[in-house]
Amino acid sequence: MIKITKLSAFVFSGLITGLAVSATHAQAPVKAADDPLMKIYRATPPKINDLVHTKLDVRFDYKKCFMYGKEWVTLRPHFYPTDTLRLDAKGMDLNNISIVKNGKNVPLKFKYDDSLTVAIQLDKVYHNDETYTIYINYTAKPNQLHVKGSAAINDAKGLYFINPDSAVKDKPVQIWTQGETESSSAWFPTIDKPEQKTTDEIIMTVPGKYVTLSNGQLVSQKKNADGTRTDDWKMDLPHSPYLFMMAVGDFKIYHDHWRNKEVNYYLEPKYAPYAKQIFGMTPELIEFYSKTLNYDFAWSKYSQIVVRDYVSGAMENTSATLHGEYVQETPRELLDAYYDAGRSTIAHELFHQWFGDLVTCESWSNLTVNESFADFSEMLWAEHKYGKDEGDAHSYTALQNYLGSPDASSKDLVRFHYDDKEDVFDVVTYQKGGRILNMLRNYLGDAAFFKGLNIYLKTNQFKNGEAQQLRLAEEEASGLDLNWFFNQWYYGAGHPVLNISYKWDDASKTETVYLQQTQDGQTFKLPFAVDIYAGGKKERHKVWMNDKADTLTFSAASKPDLVNVDGDKVLLCAKTDNKSLEEFEFQYANAPLFLDRFEAINAVAGHQSDKGAQKVLIAALRDKYYGLRIKAIRALNMSNDDVHNAALPVLASLAQTDENTLVRAAALSALAKLKMAGNMDIFKQAISSQSYAIQGAALTGINSLEPKEALTLAKGFEKDNKGALTQAIVTVYSTSGGDDQWSYVFNAYNAAAPQGRFNMIRNFAAMTGHVGKPEYAQQGISAIKDFGIKYKQFGVAPVIIGSLNDIKAQRTKLNDTASAQAADDAIKAINDAK
Repeated sequence: MIKITKLSAFVFSGLITGLAVSATHAQAPVKAADDPLMKIYRATPPKINDLVHTKLDVRFDYKKCFMYGKEWVTLRPHFYPTDTLRLDAKGMDLNNISIVKNGKNVPLKFKYDDSLTVAIQLDKVYHNDETYTIYINYTAKPNQLHVKGSAAINDAKGLYFINPDSAVKDKPVQIWTQGETESSSAWFPTIDKPEQKTTDEIIMTVPGKYVTLSNGQLVSQKKNADGTRTDDWKMDLPHSPYLFMMAVGDFKIYHDHWRNKEVNYYLEPKYAPYAKQIFGMTPELIEFYSKTLNYDFAWSKYSQIVVRDYVSGAMENTSATLHGEYVQETPRELLDAYYDAGRSTIAHELFHQWFGDLVTCESWSNLTVNESFADFSEMLWAEHKYGKDEGDAHSYTALQNYLGSPDASSKDLVRFHYDDKEDVFDVVTYQKGGRILNMLRNYLGDAAFFKGLNIYLKTNQFKNGEAQQLRLAEEEASGLDLNWFFNQWYYGAGHPVLNISYKWDDASKTETVYLQQTQDGQTFKLPFAVDIYAGGKKERHKVWMNDKADTLTFSAASKPDLVNVDGDKVLLCAKTDNKSLEEFEFQYANAPLFLDRFEAINAVAGHQSDKGAQKVLIAALRDKYYGLRIKAIRALNMSNDDVHNAALPVLASLAQTDENTLVRAAALSALAKLKMAGNMDIFKQAISSQSYAIQGAALTGINSLEPKEALTLAKGFEKDNKGALTQAIVTVYSTSGGDDQWSYVFNAYNAAAPQGRFNMIRNFAAMTGHVGKPEYAQQGISAIKDFGIKYKQFGVAPVIIGSLNDIKAQRTKLNDTASAQAADDAIKAINDAK
C-alpha cells in the first residue's frame, strides 16, 4: 500500500520535508521506549487452523449500508489436532454457524461476546490430513463498526458505501472494500492474518446497471428477474485475506492486455476516454518487472479501479489494485503530471503483485518484505523508463522524507515491538527500506541482486516470507555472507551521520579523506566508492568504513580537482561534505549523477557573487534533468546584477520553449517576480497554454503588472481550472477581488486537497481579511480554524495563526469587531487543541 504513495498523507511545504503515494507518510505519535505497550514482543500468531478455500455469496442493502453474506470456509488443522476454531469477525450479526456434513448444515455452538472474534466448537477433533467446511450466515454492518485506522490507512471498517442514497449530486454511488491490515474480517469471517493463504470465490448480487470487480476471473454473470445481476468471481491461486476485494459501481472498463492476459482499467465514465493516458504504461510495467525478476506475472488478470473517498493512496489487492481518485485526471491535468504525480503509485502497487501478494510478509513485523520492495520499485521503474536522473531524484526525495521524520531513526526496519500494527506503516518501512534495498543492489551488483530476488520469489511463492529468507536468497545468489548487512540495516535502527573532510599533502602527493560517524547508537559498516578526479581523469577506489572514525589515503600525481566520496550516491546517511566552493563547481561540470549536480547547485546557491558559482547556476538552467532546471531557477538571486543579466535571457527562453511544463511555469514565476513590463508579451503568450501550471504562472505574471487585466482573465477561467491555475485565480482575487468573487475563492479553498489548502492559505486569508461582508469573513475564519486544528500535529499552527492575526488586523481596520473577535477565538481554539 502507498505511499503517496500508499499513504494518504501530504507534506506541508516548508514545514515537513517531503510527498505521495507518491507519497510520504504521516506518522502516528511515537510511543516512548518505556511505554508498556512497546515492551510487548509481537510474535507471529500461532497457526492452529489453516484457511484452504473461502466462498462468499453477498448482496447489499444500500439504504441500511448492510451486507448480507453467506460463507463457506474450508480449513484444516495446521499441525496439531483440534476441535475448535477461532475466526475474526468484526461487528457482525452472526445468524448461523454450521459444519457442512454430506451437503447439510449441522449447527455448531459458538461464542461471540466481543464483536471482534468468534470461538467455534467443532463437531469433533480434526487432524491435519482432514479438511472441514464451515457455513456462516451473517450480516456485516460496517458503518456501525468503530475501529482504529492509522496514519497510512485512515479508516478500518473494511466495507464502504459511497453516496448510497445518491444524496450528493454528481457523486457516484459505489461500494468498495479495504482489507489491509486486518479489516477484511469486517465484511467476512476469516483468520485475518497475513500468514494465512486461501483460494476464493466471491459471488455478488448487485443492481443490474452496475459493474463489479474482484480478485481472479469473472467466470459467470446471471441476470435476475428483480433487475439485479449476479456476478461470480473466482481466484484459483492462494492469497491472504487482507488482499480480498470487491468493488461495485458505474465504471467504464478499458480493455488492455499483457501477453495473453487481461489488463483492465475501471474509471468513472467521464474519465474513461483518458484511460490509456492514465494507466497505459501498465503492460510495459508488467513486462519490465517480469523480465527484471525473471518471474512472470503470476495472476490470471490485472485490473486497476479508481474509487471515491478512498481511505489511503492505493491498495494492491491481488490482481485488482484499487486507487484513490487522485490518479483520475483529464488530459490537461496530465500535461503537468510527471512521474511523482500518480505514475509512481501505479508502479508501486504493481510490484506488490510479486512482493506482498505472491510472497506475503509472515507478520506485520516483517512488513518490509512487502512495502520496502514496492517503494524500491518506484525508483527502479523511474530509472528504466525516464532515465537514471529521474530514478535518483525520486530516491533522494524518499531519503529526505525519512531523514526529516522525527524519531524515525529510533525504529528498527524489522519491528518486533510496537504499540499497534498500524504504526509499522511509516517512513522507515517505506522510504528507508527502499533505500536499504538500493544499497544492497549496489553492493551485490544487479545480476546477483536480482537473481537473489528470483530465488526468494520461487522459494516462497504463494506462501510467506520474512527478512531472513531474503537474506538467505541473496546469500545463495551472491555467495557472500550478508549477516552484517541485515543485522545493522534490518534489525538495527538509525543511520550514519557522516562528516567528511579532506587534506592534500603536496610533498607526499597524498590525498587524505577523514570520515567520522557522529550519530549516537550503532557504528555502521559502509562499503562505497571514492572517485578521484585529477589530471583530467577519474579513478575509482572501492573502500570500506568500519569504525566511527576512519582515514583514507590516496596517491595522486597532482592535487585532485575533486574527491567524490560515495561516487554512486547510494549511501543512506545524513552527510556534511566539507568540499571547497571550487570543488563543488568542478563537481557540477564533471561528476555525472543527479545528486552530484544537486549538491553542487545547493553549495553555490549561497555564493552568487562568486563567478564560478554564477557559471554553475546559469549552466544548471539548462541541466538535462527538468527537476534541476527548476531548482536552479528557484535558487537565482536576481538582485545580483551579474546573475540577473546572465539569467534573464535564459529564463525568457525557458518560459517560452522548454519541453517541460513545470520548467516553463517556474521560469514564468521567476519573471513575474521581476515585475518588468517587457515580460508582458511572454505572459500573454503563455496564458493560452493547455497546461494549468503554465497558465497559473502566466496569470500571476500578468497580475504583477496589470491587476485589472488579470482580474478579467481570472473570471474567464472560473469554469475550467485546476491546481496551479486555481491557486493563481485565488491570488488575483485576494488582491483585486471583492464580494462577487468570494464564493469562488471559498469553494476553491474547501475543494482543494490538504496540501492545496495549505498552499492557498495566505491568499485565502488575505481575501478573508478584506472581503466586504462580515459573514463572508467569518466563513473564511471558520474554515482556517478547522484546518489549523485538524492538521496541527503537522506543524501548521505558526502559519495558520499568523494568517489569522493578519485577518484580525484587517477586520479591525474595517471596524468589523465581530470578525476580529472570531479570529481571536480561532487562534485560541488552535492553541488549545491537542
